[in-house]
Amino acid sequence: MKRWKRQIFLIVVAICAFVVPAFAGSYLDRAFILVVESDREAQFLRRHLNDRELAKLLHGVASGRLETASRMVVPKEVALAHPHLLMILEHRERSTDAAVHGEAQEFLKHEQKAFEEERILRAILEQAGWSLPKE
Repeated sequence: MKRWKRQIFLIVVAICAFVVPAFAGSYLDRAFILVVESDREAQFLRRHLNDRELAKLLHGVASGRLETASRMVVPKEVALAHPHLLMILEHRERSTDAAVHGEAQEFLKHEQKAFEEERILRAILEQAGWSLPKE
């Protein structure tokens, strides 16, 4: 009976070894898309900062991205990094709102903060042994 229990235990451990990284990997893929696409849009908006209609569109996208990220399932392995993902997206939402209102300095301030939060996010993930995927 002991041998049977040990075999079951080893099977469960083996399954968990594959499931946990896959779940964290899914989170990392989702976080990557949110970060990279918000950065790409911010760079584009920076070059077209006077286009308020574009800013309105990107503000809606940034708001949706933040809302979606706030409801994400976060595996415990990367839980310390998630607030920084939310801060990146919050600063991007604020920067696009500033662009809608023609506040270039405010736009740049929030973009700088988003950049700093991204560095923190990547550092925390690296410390935990994870990283965002490469393109």
